Amino acid sequence: MRRLTFLFRPGWIALALVVAGFAYLSLTVLAPWQLGKNTTTSRENNQIKASLSADPVAVTSFLPRQDSSAPEDQWRQVTATGRYLPGVQVLARLRLIAGKPAFEVLTAFAVDGGPTVLVNRGFVRPSQGTEMPTVAPPTTGTVRITARLRDPETAPVEDMQPFRENGTWQVYAIDTRQIAAITETPLTISYLQLMENQPGALDVLPLPRLDAGPFLSYGIQWVAFGILAPIGLGYFIYSEIRMRRRESANREAARESTEPVTVEDKLADRYGRRR
Repeated sequence: MRRLTFLFRPGWIALALVVAGFAYLSLTVLAPWQLGKNTTTSRENNQIKASLSADPVAVTSFLPRQDSSAPEDQWRQVTATGRYLPGVQVLARLRLIAGKPAFEVLTAFAVDGGPTVLVNRGFVRPSQGTEMPTVAPPTTGTVRITARLRDPETAPVEDMQPFRENGTWQVYAIDTRQIAAITETPLTISYLQLMENQPGALDVLPLPRLDAGPFLSYGIQWVAFGILAPIGLGYFIYSEIRMRRRESANREAARESTEPVTVEDKLADRYGRRR
């Protein structure tokens, strides 16, 4: 037990705490974060693939009421008949599309016999730098549109709140609850993203690439790091114990080799060799 007293020194205690903290974060925070992103990406890829072959259905099948959402049917093609509400329009800023900055244009759409939904009409490029561009108004009157169901985005942090410029609200995330609050218009939780050649469409947003990404491998790596860190600490402790044993043995051998030789030892050695 005395050989392990070195583990209670400040340096070893600090090392043990660092390793324990690293292993805890790796297994409970970092690995689940990456594996969760992999699950989300895989789910979205499967939903996109399924939507490519499925026929469009009425939006009221998925969003019958104002508080409706359809997270399990994201990217599904739907149709809606109604009219745009040009007075209820916001811009989603700081978007990057095809490697260039853009604004996404979001306009409310009142579905005949159904709820009011937010429609992403597509994107426009800023006029200069990040200045708000001129946006073409939506089609007037009753129209029929085909779009894809989309889940709302997470609301941004506190220092990225919506603001009004030139009479138009600008937001940092397509959070339908936040947009409903600032425009004072009840909206469904899920929103619609217009497809090509639809009434009111601008430059249409492309579908995401069907790429699983590196999230699974990153998640596995963090799990491995979380397991290997304590094993590495154990190896260092084992190596330290071996080194201390070896040094102790060397000191003992050196002490024995320097002990004085008595007359009795000399006589025993002499007569012992003669026999």
